[in-house]
Amino acid sequence: MTTTLNALAERVRGPVEGGRRGLTYPMALLLVAGALLLLSLVRVITDENSLTGTDQWVSAMTFAVPIGLAGLGGLWAERSGVINIGLEGMMMLGLFAAGWIGWQHGPWAAVAAGIVGGALGGLVHAVATVTFGVDHIVSGVAINILALGVVQFLAKQWFGGEGSEAAAAGGNDKQSPPMERIEPFSVPGISDWLGDLSDKHWFLVSDTAGIARALVHNVSWLTVLAVLLFVGTYLLLWRTSFGLRLRSCGENPQATESLGVNVYLYKYLALAVSGGLAGLGGAYLAVLIRMYQDGQTGGRGYLGLATMIFGNWRPGGVAAGAGLFGFMDALQTRGGGAVVHATLLLFALLLLGLAVWQYLRGRRVVAFALAGTAVLLWAWYAATDTMPLELVTASPYLTTLLVLTLFAQRLRVPRAVGKPYRRGQDS
Repeated sequence: MTTTLNALAERVRGPVEGGRRGLTYPMALLLVAGALLLLSLVRVITDENSLTGTDQWVSAMTFAVPIGLAGLGGLWAERSGVINIGLEGMMMLGLFAAGWIGWQHGPWAAVAAGIVGGALGGLVHAVATVTFGVDHIVSGVAINILALGVVQFLAKQWFGGEGSEAAAAGGNDKQSPPMERIEPFSVPGISDWLGDLSDKHWFLVSDTAGIARALVHNVSWLTVLAVLLFVGTYLLLWRTSFGLRLRSCGENPQATESLGVNVYLYKYLALAVSGGLAGLGGAYLAVLIRMYQDGQTGGRGYLGLATMIFGNWRPGGVAAGAGLFGFMDALQTRGGGAVVHATLLLFALLLLGLAVWQYLRGRRVVAFALAGTAVLLWAWYAATDTMPLELVTASPYLTTLLVLTLFAQRLRVPRAVGKPYRRGQDS
């Protein structure tokens, strides 16, 4: 058994992954400190206190959770070798299932129903891609289209039916009847102390307190569940023999099969979990607004894919990407044009720092390109006072494009992801 696992480990690591240094804890702490310093500096210059305010970061966490869960679902699928473009559709199925069960049996039953609904979508994707060999992109797009039609049809039949119990309780063609609320929690003492410190508007100290307070003030229990799922995914996929076998399916399934691993089974399990996580993201949205609502996913499944790519198919990277996109989503929702305008300066300073780093590494062409972009963003910030509504609305998606452009060169895709696999075939 030990020899088999060692062979699998060599297949998974390979020359690329094995020779690359990961992000150490001191480096991570240094990056966090630098980000806090940058936010504090921009907050002082622009006088936009909401950039580091607790309400802003509570909203950011709220928006980040469904995106992060979708990204985590994509990670499970692609680490097993299957591209899952259907995350958006699986979120829709989870959202609808949660709305349907939630108004009848409560929010926690809605959460369970959302997981089941998404997992069913994941299993459909598994049947198409793993068993029948359908192209992964085609299957994922088909699931997105099919899920949209299914939930809209069922909503009309179950929620908007004339004289139905759901319609009498407040449902219609576009939404389910409301469900009960899951009350958030705050940590007594610590929350108030951090709030008082944040209100003083001291440089860096108050900014850090305002952001930290979001971790202990009005926290959703589902956010805690999402954090546990990220930690659990890391421990399961990177610290157990099960995770090693699953990841090997996405690196070299033929070699993995030769060592006695049932590759089909692992791909099915991964896609069921992938769909379940996306469905949980949909359920989170339903519980958040206390109902199913048509169009509520709003492309968050696609943003989840972007966080997975940004995060280099690692749980920590997915969480960081989800936090970034959630932060931008919260900015355009809560702050509007003035606050999003302040982020132009934030990105200009960030790109300038990246330009210096690239220059020190000898990548002068990249450094000059980043510095030029930083200058353009600064000029835009200096020449305007606010952002047009259209750009404010699109800011999360523009941020997605910018981030993926900047970090595309450091990505290491699982070697066999998207490739057809048949039991017994040669490598």
